[in-house]
Amino acid sequence: MAAWKQIVLALVIVLAAAAGWVLLVPSSRTVLASWGIDWAQAKTEQPQAAARNGGNRQGGNRGGQPQTPVVTQTVASGTINDRLSAIGTGRALNSVVINPYASGRLTEISVAAGEKVTAGTVIARLDSDSEEIALERARIAQGDAEASLERIKALRATNTATTVQLKEAELAVENARLAVRDAALALNRRTITAPIAGIVGILPVEAGNYVTSQTTIATIDDRSRIIVDIWVPERFTGLISVGAPLSASSVARPGRVFEGEVSAVDNRLDEQSRTLRIQARIDNDDDALRAGMSFQVAMQFPGDTYPSVDPLAIQWGGDGAFVWALDNGKAKRVPVRIIQRNTDSVLVQAALTSGDKVVTEGIHTVREGAELLIAGREAGGSGS
Repeated sequence: MAAWKQIVLALVIVLAAAAGWVLLVPSSRTVLASWGIDWAQAKTEQPQAAARNGGNRQGGNRGGQPQTPVVTQTVASGTINDRLSAIGTGRALNSVVINPYASGRLTEISVAAGEKVTAGTVIARLDSDSEEIALERARIAQGDAEASLERIKALRATNTATTVQLKEAELAVENARLAVRDAALALNRRTITAPIAGIVGILPVEAGNYVTSQTTIATIDDRSRIIVDIWVPERFTGLISVGAPLSASSVARPGRVFEGEVSAVDNRLDEQSRTLRIQARIDNDDDALRAGMSFQVAMQFPGDTYPSVDPLAIQWGGDGAFVWALDNGKAKRVPVRIIQRNTDSVLVQAALTSGDKVVTEGIHTVREGAELLIAGREAGGSGS
């Protein structure tokens, strides 16, 4: 290669290296300016002025004006534990299963399924021939004992009978009377009666069946009122008392609400489920409800009120959750304890009241005590 070509190539390489040094190394302009090159001096002064301006802006940032606006939202209030909703099972106010006192053959059934009866109504009768005979025999024995007593008394008046004989005769009369009562009771128990008023269920036996004391003759439900057994969460324990009003609805009667009240509260919680058993009483004057129905029971309570904030406002730090609140135009870090998370809000326990503002967007630019630029205020808006 010719010498002049080598010199030209070397100059090109040097110029390219110098240009790269000037373009890529920021301190190169300062070096050139120190050599008296004017255009480098101007290029150096421009970034220095920009740096000074940026420093001023940052100083203003520390003084109050953030570079990025933030969005705030008003703190509302929310209530929890103000409503109880539970599923319960209904049963009759009184319900009895009727069994005979003794064994025997059914000679008569006096009621039908679905019939309304009163206390003392005859339900069925058992064969009672043996009991009738035993009662007659006891009455005869009683008459004989009473006649013997009269004779002893007459003999005693003439000192023919002793005092011991008189006492024995009186004791025989008393035993005879007890035997009559026992025979009469056995005969009465051959007639089966209703112990309570109510509605007779389906009869599982028929006349002619042989039954024992373990055989169910009939069931009777007094459904003038329905008792609903409910299990409620532990947090409602101190809020429920006997007589508290409630409402209930049944799948069998959609759209209809029945009013009732708490009739009983258990004295302890279930250790496994941590729930409390209560009983509700619902009037059933029109006989629209039946035992065994399921009920959706609802109760209203004053509840507990807490500040409600947007989920975006919740931040987490080393000491737990917090929010950035607006305090006289400046950011204030407020620790919070989350009580309940909802779809569009979070209930918290914190030093917040309804109407306060909390930051929901632009949180990464917020610092404690910094003045906040609320989005929309520069254009005359009030912020979010």
